Amino acid sequence: MTDLVGTTRPLGMSFWPLPEDAPDVDLATEAIRLLTPDGALVRGVLWTPSGKRPKTAVILAHPRGDFSVHYACPLLAAAGYAVLGFSTRYLNNDADCLHEKCVVDVETAAREMRRRGAEHVVLFGNSGGGSLMALAQAETGCGDAWIGVAAHPGEGVFMEQVIDPSVADESDPHSVVPQLDMYDPRNGWRPWPEPSTYDRGWLETYRAAQRERIGRIDAIARRAIADADDARSRARDLEKGSDAWREARRRGLHTPYLTIYRTLADPAYLDLTIDPDDRPRGSLFAFPDPFEANYFGRFGLSRVMTPYGWLSTWSGLSSPARLASTMPEVKCPVLLLHPTADTEIRLRQAREARDQAGSDDVTYHELKGAPHYLEGHRPEAMTLVADWIRERFA
Repeated sequence: MTDLVGTTRPLGMSFWPLPEDAPDVDLATEAIRLLTPDGALVRGVLWTPSGKRPKTAVILAHPRGDFSVHYACPLLAAAGYAVLGFSTRYLNNDADCLHEKCVVDVETAAREMRRRGAEHVVLFGNSGGGSLMALAQAETGCGDAWIGVAAHPGEGVFMEQVIDPSVADESDPHSVVPQLDMYDPRNGWRPWPEPSTYDRGWLETYRAAQRERIGRIDAIARRAIADADDARSRARDLEKGSDAWREARRRGLHTPYLTIYRTLADPAYLDLTIDPDDRPRGSLFAFPDPFEANYFGRFGLSRVMTPYGWLSTWSGLSSPARLASTMPEVKCPVLLLHPTADTEIRLRQAREARDQAGSDDVTYHELKGAPHYLEGHRPEAMTLVADWIRERFA
């Protein structure tokens, strides 16, 4: 195997988020700015081995995160590849993130790498980038290979397992249906750091209630979109400039925001007998008690969303970025790396993604004891990735 471990030395910029991610070879970096066909700006950093023009390019992106200094960038560039880590048009914008537009950004980045001489383009999806890259490949076929590292089964699928179904009223963050509250002692909860134990029959009811809440929020979002569409339609039939026209125009232009309360309530966080693997108790997003993070008003996934952003990204019922739907359409070579101590993505889900792939070339590795961001396992993991690419695109 290619050894990517070496003495750390500075290369003129930081590495996200650990300095030991820097390899011991000279790398070149170039700021990239691309304009998509629909006029959006995509920005990133292109990493290459100094003085070389690799024929295989790896592109990385997340729906909202900045992957220009992702840990994979310097390590894979050191292995001999061109690596473009970039941000979609929705950098740090969860509220209105549309996966359908993110796909355009991915395709634009892939096209740019081919314009620069890449004979092969590899789509690299980490975390929420996994479901994005699978959607992009399924819809556009812009990659010659697909790699998923700690890849979500879909951000909406993830939301479906963490949303709190005990919210009785979407306008009241304190409203609770006691029978559906995983943080109620009568349902098996114990104060942190004690382990909780949830009855499997109750858990089945809980999961169904999570899907029902997703459906209720979907209905709110669709109603808001329909109201705006109806107002725009009415405005077309009214006298331009009239009071009725102006009122219809206002309503047609208005975008209401949905406030999604309490989105950190997966019983598997506290009961490790649910979907057992090597994860520690708790969540990547907690501090450290999920109870606190679930109720903390200034933190939370999908806390404030437009109707469009919710349906496209965080709805487990409506988002198109769902591996169960997209992986069968990924026919190119597939590599999946799953960290077995990931607090957010279950071992079962990683194996399902492996089995759902439509490719006849599927490689799957479990990284024993690795957390979601692979701290302490990155050179090992990127060595697996580099060797896998080299075997297919020498």
